[in-house]
Amino acid sequence: MAKRTRMRTLLAATSLMLLATALPSPATEQAQPSNARTDGATAMARARVAADVLMNAYDPDKAWFPSSWWNSAVALQTIGDYMQRTGDRRYLAQLDNTFEKDKGTFPAGVLSGDPLLGNFTSRAIDDSEWWGLTWVQAYDLTKNPKYLAMAVTIANYVNGYWDTSTCGGGVWWNAERTYKNAVTNGLWIRLTAELHNRIPGDTQWLARARTGWAWFQGSGMINANNLVNDGLTDACTNNGQNVWTYNQGMAIGAGLELWRATRDPQILASVRRLADAATGPSALVSNDILTESCDAIDQTCDDNGKQFKGIFMRYWTELVDITRDSRYAAFLDLQAESIWADDRDAAGRLGTRWSGATSNDHPNVFDWRTQASALSALIGDVPTPAPPESLAATLSPAQPVVMPSASGNTAITIQLGASATGFIPLQAITSVDTPSGWSITPRATMMRLDPHGNANPASNSMPLTLSVPSLATDGHHFVTANLAAAGLRFSTQADVLIAHTIDFDTGTVDENPWLFDADGSQSNGVQNRFADGNAHFTYRFPFPADTSSAQITLIIDNEFLVQASVDNVHWTTVLQQSQPVTDGSNKAARTIDLTPYLGAAVNGAKPVYMKVSDSFPNDGWGGRVYHVSANIVH
Repeated sequence: MAKRTRMRTLLAATSLMLLATALPSPATEQAQPSNARTDGATAMARARVAADVLMNAYDPDKAWFPSSWWNSAVALQTIGDYMQRTGDRRYLAQLDNTFEKDKGTFPAGVLSGDPLLGNFTSRAIDDSEWWGLTWVQAYDLTKNPKYLAMAVTIANYVNGYWDTSTCGGGVWWNAERTYKNAVTNGLWIRLTAELHNRIPGDTQWLARARTGWAWFQGSGMINANNLVNDGLTDACTNNGQNVWTYNQGMAIGAGLELWRATRDPQILASVRRLADAATGPSALVSNDILTESCDAIDQTCDDNGKQFKGIFMRYWTELVDITRDSRYAAFLDLQAESIWADDRDAAGRLGTRWSGATSNDHPNVFDWRTQASALSALIGDVPTPAPPESLAATLSPAQPVVMPSASGNTAITIQLGASATGFIPLQAITSVDTPSGWSITPRATMMRLDPHGNANPASNSMPLTLSVPSLATDGHHFVTANLAAAGLRFSTQADVLIAHTIDFDTGTVDENPWLFDADGSQSNGVQNRFADGNAHFTYRFPFPADTSSAQITLIIDNEFLVQASVDNVHWTTVLQQSQPVTDGSNKAARTIDLTPYLGAAVNGAKPVYMKVSDSFPNDGWGGRVYHVSANIVH
């Protein structure tokens, strides 16, 4: 990348506004062709913003991403991919935290539905392999031999489930030896080839990788169209089950790592056939966007399917790096552009449908699994070597709610954050655009950033005061911040919801602006948010400054504990299920009077916090909320 011309003098205050108004708006960016190549600095900034959003969901106490064991391994490996590609090293401590805290034995239900046998192994052989790949990635980043040793321990465990007595070979999917499938064996080839490529003088792991690849190629799981079906029947024939993107991607990744070990052109040719088939007509794409079968507008992907496409893109990125084929690179770029333009909300969260498609019954889902999946495409869009400098920005809160009073403007504070990598101090020009009739202070200013390489991006922030008129109409309104420095540009938005009423289903995009703290809660779809064990979720209701009384009605069931607070610190129980209920039989609309918690108006609002948790945390059936509505008296 050519070295950019840098701003060497501080711009005079009289020229600041002129420069700020020249910054590009989101509309200008969106007017560019959708297949335009994103410059490397912007691609790296986008990946950094998305990676930070993902790591906000990491639980440092349990050292995982809540409620999903193998998905946590894949998410951590994705963060490893991000660090390796960009040079950012801020999350090495979280990798080690997981390694040290979770390498022991755990009973079923603590970290996995299965008992964990120690060293990240369990009866789920594929789960064990995902962790093996994660620790190889950690070794690549740190060269700490303990991570590679753990990967070897896991691989030795998996090797015990290679069995030539059924179907001539292959690794069993589970300890009960009931199924031989594509993902377990793709993972096996990849893991063994990775070990060979990192252990000097190895012959054992290479032999196992070669044997695994030869068996997989002849197993029948790769159909006549070069697409990988899920597995084999009891008669050792292709079972014709779904072609999931992660099975196809894992086969590509297995072949690429073995090719690195052998430089066998026949292996690379096989990989190309798999790749060409994946993006061919009626394969794994819809309108050129990678699409899982469960991404259909009348379906919802489960927690496993949410993460499949990211695994595909991890290994597709390697394919681009190795082959330098412009067709493969163009496909990768298109996925990243579609995700950023169509599948991203103002909070930087990335959804499951990369086209952005949604419906009322099957909305586009945003959670940490979908974040990790889409992040893989953004990582792949970062060139190698990583650009020497980048500039990113965020607004926080990204989805604030304003409930205007009957008269007078409402003022809220939004924090503008910026981060940068590079080696020379930057003076970032900032310009903020608001809807007509709104105002923000300051509208234009400058922020200084002092980066020292890529390993720890420099950051800075400043408060912005947004004034919303009382006559602002209900709905979503966007505030846009544009930053520019030394030839670098980045735009970010806050999605301000104006609401005179409260009425939303949980598990939908309508819930998001009200959800102050999701903690470890989960949502399995429309009208569903629950908090089991020690998890909780908190809503923030910024009642208008002239509110005299307020009641919230929840449709809720199971073992709920509901608390209210005026400051999100001191809590009072306002609703509690006193007897164990685990079947939803107590589902009902329950009204809570929040009037006692209406404090003095602050920034034009009387905020009340409401937290839902589990009244019997030991049995895993915590409070589940379906709908929230309010009655407000001014």
